[in-house]
Amino acid sequence: MIVKTYDDDDFRVHTLPLIAMGVVIAITLALAISTRFGIFERQANPDIARAEAGAVQSDIRTLTFHDAPDGSIWVADGATGQELARYGINEGGFVRSTARAVITPRLQRGIGPETPFELVEWSNGSMTLRDPETGRGIELASFGDLNHSVYVDILKEGRQP
Repeated sequence: MIVKTYDDDDFRVHTLPLIAMGVVIAITLALAISTRFGIFERQANPDIARAEAGAVQSDIRTLTFHDAPDGSIWVADGATGQELARYGINEGGFVRSTARAVITPRLQRGIGPETPFELVEWSNGSMTLRDPETGRGIELASFGDLNHSVYVDILKEGRQP
């Protein structure tokens, strides 16, 4: 016989793991809903955290991101058009991913590249890549010191010390 049939006694599912999974799902949903309705405070709002810490904007630079025909990308100053950094194929993964993260919402809304992005340095050392068109921002320090330093170099490139 090609097809094997099973009796009810041959196929058993233990109920304890199913109950445990259900409890975990229920707790997760309860926490998410309670945060949404204000029972628990939201903890990860960088604007509020900076305001409470007294951090102010210490530097800002506008940026544009460009794709080159050879597969490289380059970052330019939004005001002058000066090239600040260029990354070849298989280079600049963090810059590529953050650029995609801010460009994609613009494309979804039909917004063009006319308005440059803002790279903001705060007095506490953190940095934000912000899109003034969509209001979206990426906290660059949250990706580690090495990735953060890439944007520090872009911010300082071509400026007097």
